[in-house]
Amino acid sequence: MNAPEAVDVWVVEDNRALRQTLAELIDAEADLRCSLAVPDCERFIDALEAGLTADVVLMDLGLPGLSGLEGIRRVHGMSPTSRVLVLTIHEDDERVFEAIRAGASGYLLKPLPLDQVLDAIRQVVVGAAPINPFIAQRLLSEFAHQVPARSAHDPVGLSSREREILQLLVDGLPLRGIGERLGLSYHTISNHLRNVYAKLHVRSRSAAVARALREGML
Repeated sequence: MNAPEAVDVWVVEDNRALRQTLAELIDAEADLRCSLAVPDCERFIDALEAGLTADVVLMDLGLPGLSGLEGIRRVHGMSPTSRVLVLTIHEDDERVFEAIRAGASGYLLKPLPLDQVLDAIRQVVVGAAPINPFIAQRLLSEFAHQVPARSAHDPVGLSSREREILQLLVDGLPLRGIGERLGLSYHTISNHLRNVYAKLHVRSRSAAVARALREGML
């Protein structure tokens, strides 16, 4: 049996030392590879225009020239299947909300242990949306202010287990935390999560949480 193809990760980060460290770290993993590591969005966009694509793009926001936000918008127009994982120092609400609206699949804050960066990349690949807990709490608070209270209803036919997992997503737990809470493997949680996303017609954790809150599903 052939080994599964490695996940192709691009790194867009202007800090040279961090960029090189991330690229080397990713390449050292059997299931991941870094085929592009660039310091700005211009070179990132050049690669897209050349017809290259990535499974996951690890994107800083505070870049010279074009911002990371513009990079997120471009990648979703030019490579819709690519997932963008933000890794940045910026935690102000405006940037967070803009990044998610632009299509980011996850939002992480520097500094972050490198093993957690790898875990986040793997989560994004299976359709999860790793978000820094502090950021997740602010997102939920923002949604709570925007969404009127209503009785729970489920127009999409989620199973009891899928509803349970969706509730834990809303609570801000990572995939491994959900697995530990429910006594299920990471693989099983990932499969349930794919079903939740398919039924909700969303591609990211943030979008799933937004729809659940907006429509009073829980």
